[in-house]
Amino acid sequence: MADQKDIDDATGVDTTGHDWDGIKELNNPLPRWWLWCFYGTIVWGVAYTIAFPAWPMINSATSGVLGYSTRAEVVEQIAVVEAQNAEVSMRLASADLAALAPDDPAYRYGVAGGASVFLANCSQCHGSGAAGVQAAGYPNLLDDDWLWGGTLDDIEYTVRHGIRNETDPDARWTEMPAFGDIFGKEEIAASVEYVLSISGKEHDAGLAEQGAPLFVEQCTACHGDAGEGIRELGAPNLTDAIWLYGGDRDTLTETITYSRFGVMPAWGPRLDETQIKAVTLYLHQLGGGE
Repeated sequence: MADQKDIDDATGVDTTGHDWDGIKELNNPLPRWWLWCFYGTIVWGVAYTIAFPAWPMINSATSGVLGYSTRAEVVEQIAVVEAQNAEVSMRLASADLAALAPDDPAYRYGVAGGASVFLANCSQCHGSGAAGVQAAGYPNLLDDDWLWGGTLDDIEYTVRHGIRNETDPDARWTEMPAFGDIFGKEEIAASVEYVLSISGKEHDAGLAEQGAPLFVEQCTACHGDAGEGIRELGAPNLTDAIWLYGGDRDTLTETITYSRFGVMPAWGPRLDETQIKAVTLYLHQLGGGE
């Protein structure tokens, strides 16, 4: 075997046999200090898996000789903080939110805690800044255009029961019909132009005139005679510049043809009373709450 070694002429060291375009790899031994460090990491790894939770089992993991758990440590720390905040938390849970002054400790605690609740549970749809996502129909919570009302009571009810879900019998519920099953294409086009006209946008005046009686007949029951919406029904104001799904001609055509059916889960079963009131205060003070 020694006769078969490929010895490098320049260094006198045999090669590994690897050759890349004439460049050969020398078969130099690893430094002794590196090897001892490597062996040390192996020993350390074995000792660590024995001392600490490491090996996954079917339903859990090995607890380790020391029984230490970062998860348990976090739970203990959370329990300490909750005990320190227990009094103000209970006060917030039973408080009349409208009666809390901004300098009240319960109010400040609610706003701070509500921000965390929002980021953990609501930001996935409404965005981390609560500005919503129009393309997906998630409302902006920073303006005053609240479909179901933006008072503290209104917001709390919406958070607690949700909208158009099938899990809470008290969820807010209205449904816009799909006028594609009721109107022809010409009637839909006329209705779109009329909505554009009452919202102050460029429109076809002739088609808008044809759409006016259609609006009176089919839409005023929910949107009101002037198209300004009815909050008790969750029907949006069609005369302003704020649109949940968009107010351009193509989007309005899609909305009228197929309707919209946004769903919000009921957070009452998932959040406790303090969390519900906290996120209510947080949303209300963002600037859009009334």
